[in-house]
Amino acid sequence: MTCFSFLFCRRDDSSKNQSFEVDEEFDVHNVKFYTYKELRTATEDFSPFNKIGEGGFGSVYKGRLKNGNIAAIKVLSAESRQGVKEFVTEIKVISEIEHENLVKLYGCCVEDNHRILVYNYLENNSLAQTLLGSGHSNIQFSWKIRSKICIGIARGLAFLHEEVKPYIVHRDIKASNILLDRDLTPKISDFGLAKLIPANMTHVSTRVAGTIGYLAPEYAIRGQLTRKADIYGFGVLLIEIVTGRCNTNTRLPVGEQYLLERTWELYERRELVALVDDLLNGDFDAEEACRYLKIGLLCTQDAPKLRPSMSSVVKMLTGEKDVNERKITKPGLISDFMDLKVQSSDKMKSEPKNTSYNTFSSSDRDNSTMSSGTSASATMTFNTLSNDQSA
Repeated sequence: MTCFSFLFCRRDDSSKNQSFEVDEEFDVHNVKFYTYKELRTATEDFSPFNKIGEGGFGSVYKGRLKNGNIAAIKVLSAESRQGVKEFVTEIKVISEIEHENLVKLYGCCVEDNHRILVYNYLENNSLAQTLLGSGHSNIQFSWKIRSKICIGIARGLAFLHEEVKPYIVHRDIKASNILLDRDLTPKISDFGLAKLIPANMTHVSTRVAGTIGYLAPEYAIRGQLTRKADIYGFGVLLIEIVTGRCNTNTRLPVGEQYLLERTWELYERRELVALVDDLLNGDFDAEEACRYLKIGLLCTQDAPKLRPSMSSVVKMLTGEKDVNERKITKPGLISDFMDLKVQSSDKMKSEPKNTSYNTFSSSDRDNSTMSSGTSASATMTFNTLSNDQSA
């Protein structure tokens, strides 16, 4: 096994573009290093025709490597200094792990001021663009396919949470970070926000980063990160896959705008089956679909300790564990979180401090992504970034 160690630093040569700066060394195992020229050739000089995606830290291009492999080439934006740390994290996290339901890293480029990640290309894009997007998709998401996707994502997360040492919390589980290959096998992607948590630690306190609508309340409010935060995000995603709609849609009537609230309401009325995606035209296993929705509610319960582990979730999804034996309590709702934020903001107005507040909003298709500093109380500074950009 070959081990490479790098220190990213700032160049003093003013005749060249300023390079990225990261004040840490990191070891990379089993990762191929590409030259910038190779990747430029692979993407036809990063042609706009080959661009297949764009995020908070740069663009993704489709390219053909010298060995003939088609790759997704993720180019880190030179303007984003924060993004360099996410680049380093992503290499650290996924260079040593491999699983059927995780994207595969082919290699990277760390030449001059260029920071590029090279992944296997996945033909069917993300769940956000295909299942939940408003654009045209030729994919027929039958109930069998949806079930396969849900179980695959759960298995990938169970691997990260329970089989990797130290275990990994992804921090940004959402529809746009689930990619689909030719066979519609789901792959968890974008590990730029991931955290490695040693087994002897119950949680880590960290800046809040992720996507509103998928954020667990205890993490959003107190910055306390555990595996339960990923489980909450998975629960929201699971309900989205069953219903075929985003967790927030302000175009709907007021009582239906927030999917998790609507799910809880129909669960209490024993009418969960009404939520299942109309596009299935009734061709689905109603008992199984309702079970999946209940699992989504179990994963999003307000109290983190009540949420099941991901290995338990896999067993419930596959029918190895009985969901009906478990009591389901009210989920942590985005409206409660927003109410708390408004109350905190009102209090700050009456008691001036050096903390600024910016309101955030959720889009109809995907939710705003945010990053914040946190304190022991619920007083936080929220920065709303452009839609579906990593924080």
